[in-house]
Amino acid sequence: MSGTGHRRIIIGDVHGHYKGLMTLLETIAPGQHDQVYFLGDLIDRGPDSIHVVDFVQQNGYTCLLGNHEQLMIDSFPNGRPFTPALQAWLYSGGRATVTSYGESGILLDHLDWMKTLPAYLDLGDLWLVHAGVHPLLPLETQSTQEFCWIRDEFHSMAKPYFADKLIITGHTITFTLPKVAPGEIAQGCGWLDIDTGAYHPKSGWLTGLDLANKLVYQVNVFTETTRTLPLDEALARIEPKQVVAHRQALLNR
Repeated sequence: MSGTGHRRIIIGDVHGHYKGLMTLLETIAPGQHDQVYFLGDLIDRGPDSIHVVDFVQQNGYTCLLGNHEQLMIDSFPNGRPFTPALQAWLYSGGRATVTSYGESGILLDHLDWMKTLPAYLDLGDLWLVHAGVHPLLPLETQSTQEFCWIRDEFHSMAKPYFADKLIITGHTITFTLPKVAPGEIAQGCGWLDIDTGAYHPKSGWLTGLDLANKLVYQVNVFTETTRTLPLDEALARIEPKQVVAHRQALLNR
């Protein structure tokens, strides 16, 4: 899907699993000219959110805004805790993030960085977003509410939102969708979902996607198992024929 010699590596929701992320990147071995993109939700639920955020920020990797970053931002308007939003964030996995920061003093610095994260990224043939888009609304009328939070309306689209772009998302753990097994990538009309549930005890798989070579890299954060699969083997095999045809047309551009 790329006319250049570099790879575009897209990584799903890390959720604080720094050690797993390091193992995944060792397996992928990005080269100097490869581009690495994160789909958001670097933080929460896992044990090392501070190290995940610091690593992505210090390496200058492109990262999208996820709903968990948005929860953290909403918890500290003007740099001060806002109790209702803070309680909601802590309940949604933020407690592990607060614990990981401890007394380091860089939480607000990372928060300032999170405020700069884009809600989506258009790469021409690929369109990256954390959660998805609302299929019935023009793009210009949509907000972080759709881009960071949407689920059912997006996953049930009857036709692709873009005719010439494949949407890549995280946000919704793939095995929560019908007939998708833990570790499998989910797909629908014009989209792939690569959040394979790194933090979830039913899965543990963290996924990196290389569409140029049609490869899926995965590490299980609990067992430290790694695997590299052809994309077709990692996809849940429940898609209608028209979904397959549209995806293959985009991948072969």
